Amino acid sequence: MKSVSKKIKISGVGIHSGLPVNMVIKPSKKPGIFFKRTDLPESDLIPAKYDNVGETLMRNTTIGDKNGAHVQTIEHLMAAFFVMGIDSAIVEIDGNETPILDGSAYEFIKAFKDATDSKSNIKKIIVKKTIVARRNELVKTMPFLKKIKTIILNHTIWRSGNGYVKLSPNDKGLLIDATLVYKDKIIGTQSYTCLLDGTKKSADKFIKDISKSRTFGKYSEWEYLKAHGMGRGANENNVIALNDAGDGVLNKLYYKDEFVRHKIIDAVGDMFTSGGFIYGHLESYKGSHALNNLVLRKLFSDKSNYEIVEE
Repeated sequence: MKSVSKKIKISGVGIHSGLPVNMVIKPSKKPGIFFKRTDLPESDLIPAKYDNVGETLMRNTTIGDKNGAHVQTIEHLMAAFFVMGIDSAIVEIDGNETPILDGSAYEFIKAFKDATDSKSNIKKIIVKKTIVARRNELVKTMPFLKKIKTIILNHTIWRSGNGYVKLSPNDKGLLIDATLVYKDKIIGTQSYTCLLDGTKKSADKFIKDISKSRTFGKYSEWEYLKAHGMGRGANENNVIALNDAGDGVLNKLYYKDEFVRHKIIDAVGDMFTSGGFIYGHLESYKGSHALNNLVLRKLFSDKSNYEIVEE
């Protein structure tokens, strides 16, 4: 188990609310990442676990009770915790979403660099069988009204009709193969592979090649999203804005395939809601936060699917 060595203060705005939000990440002697809503003083600690993920429709991962104490858009912070080998911390936060900062995991990672002082020994979760989560499984189980809400708020799940996320055995670490397929010419089909094996070398490679990749969306959708309480904190510094034609962006890309590299960040953060270091091969084809969560739920539904190894 490894925690932060001192308090870390991070402030910014929520990407959806646009409101200021302040976080204090504190050392903990308790295994796991927990959030505490300081603006709701009577609320309990909120575990950042796959079985506590309550909402993914707003193109992010939300933990807790959507109608009560919850925190949304935790995936970039969770990716930073994982890459830095931190599996124990309490995150005090005075709002319902983590600050978006630069739209990537980089600023969180940078904040942790001077606040960790020991080698990580995150427990390993060894994938023993192949598990597949498919898009049609998500849609099939949705109540009618939720299907309508999904169409309105998250077009991605519908345009990726044959999308899936698959976990299969791999003894080298967390190997991620991600593929995006978009009609927008600037994205098209993009693929990227990343291996995180617990070494400093693989962490450094992630930080250098992936961690700065930002979230993205169409500029033409922005006004609609703002009118429905979303995207109010988005700007040219934290979101890649596609133009209306889908053949260019309104701000500068760090990499031509920055879109799929950002999906790697999302996948890493979502996998860390397992509570450990997934040793497996994650294949994401037109993946989503909802599919990432579903594959974890299916993995842990049967103890023969995995083995836990404590370091």
